[in-house]
Amino acid sequence: MFFLLRKSFRRHQTNMTMKQLFFLITLCFVMFSCTSNNTNKDKETIISILKTQEKAWSDNNIDAFMEGYWKSDSLKFYGATGLKYGWQTTLDSYKKRYPTKEHTGTLNFKINDISKITSESYFVMGEYHLTRNVGNANGVFMIIFKKINGEWKIIADTSC
Repeated sequence: MFFLLRKSFRRHQTNMTMKQLFFLITLCFVMFSCTSNNTNKDKETIISILKTQEKAWSDNNIDAFMEGYWKSDSLKFYGATGLKYGWQTTLDSYKKRYPTKEHTGTLNFKINDISKITSESYFVMGEYHLTRNVGNANGVFMIIFKKINGEWKIIADTSC
């Protein structure tokens, strides 16, 4: 009798383990799918911000272009003139270097890579191409996006 109870318990224990295993596998699959969907959504949002920046720049609207950046004194921009800090400093520098539509021209980005750093940050590597009357300009960039107060903002930009 003890043998039958023990055998029945083992069968029940094995079934519970299989159910638990199935539940864990399903849970992992759902979590991975949600994470993957969030990553895809984040990347789509970041690409949308960059497309909005392309249009603003090409319309010679540097103020609108700067809406993609973190409006903070801690914003970092590293370019041909060195490292600069701050949103206002970056805006002023852009306006000085690109005073007219002939200087801003038409901007096109080529995104080569978007990689997650953390759940709240990504880095983007790409190329920029300016077509303009005063001479075309091309280069590369690496920017870091961070989710701040529910919005994706550029917190660091290296362009050359």
